[in-house]
Amino acid sequence: MNGENGKVMTLAEAVRRFMHNDAHISIGGFTLNRNPMAAVYEIIRQGYRGLHVYAHSNGTGIDELIGGGCVDKLEIAYAGNGKAAPTCIRFRKAVQAGSLKVEDYSNFMMSLRFLAGAMGVPFMPTLSGFGSEMTTHWGFSREMRQADPRMVDEKLIVTDNPFGDWGNTKKVLLVPAINPDVTFIHVQKADTMGTCRIEGLTFADVEQAKASRHVVVTCEELVEPQALRDHPEHNQIPFIHVSAVCHVPYGGYPTAVYRHYDYDTVYLRAYADAARDDKLFQAFQDEYIFGVKDHPSLLEKVGEERLSAIKADPRTGYAVNMKRG
Repeated sequence: MNGENGKVMTLAEAVRRFMHNDAHISIGGFTLNRNPMAAVYEIIRQGYRGLHVYAHSNGTGIDELIGGGCVDKLEIAYAGNGKAAPTCIRFRKAVQAGSLKVEDYSNFMMSLRFLAGAMGVPFMPTLSGFGSEMTTHWGFSREMRQADPRMVDEKLIVTDNPFGDWGNTKKVLLVPAINPDVTFIHVQKADTMGTCRIEGLTFADVEQAKASRHVVVTCEELVEPQALRDHPEHNQIPFIHVSAVCHVPYGGYPTAVYRHYDYDTVYLRAYADAARDDKLFQAFQDEYIFGVKDHPSLLEKVGEERLSAIKADPRTGYAVNMKRG
């Protein structure tokens, strides 16, 4: 299946086409859900460095990019991997070692920043962050910001409410827009033109896609455009925002994709155990990223028994008998 617009391509081709060293990128999903893992592994496999990454709240996707040595700077609300790692392990290690610079925002702030980028406005006002150290503690210094023309000079700005005390507040907080070079998201269904349908919670993926210069979509199902035109109200991302469409079943594995499969606790716990030790972690990535050709090869290595164990129940959309402890 291939669209006349040339958007349908292999994931390896899409990453080569739109990625470069020092790129500003965004990845979708939320903690254990719909991380674009096949894309993350391909970015690591192709060896990109110096990345400035934006995410809402992410899990193993962010952690593996950091562990793979790809990320220099990160702007995020939270990085955690469920019970396997309430705080992402390679993320924590990199911060403690000083090899990763992190700017911390609230979940709502990050949502507003992507929304501003999607709307084409330079900032959004909010009250989120007042009463916290987010307004005074900066992960990126002013000097670092001023040295990089791609970074805004201020983390945020507290200013007077231009409408006086309308809304019962005299001060508002302004957070800057995010406009990445490329955003990677994983969805349940996409057509050959790039229209996307996400089932379940969308998190900040829609805004991330609309804010980005390029968008690479991996999908569980690739269909012809007519299949998504029958119920257009169920589609969230129009084709005009999408640069590449890659058919990658289980492209969110080992995270969960609603109505397709759950997260793999076995894989994530093995990952967490390895992530605590530098040598074990290197061996883990050597086996599961560099030791395989692509994501289908990783799934073959994982095996059908594991994949069957996390298959989603048709009624609930989750693996109802999976042990989550």
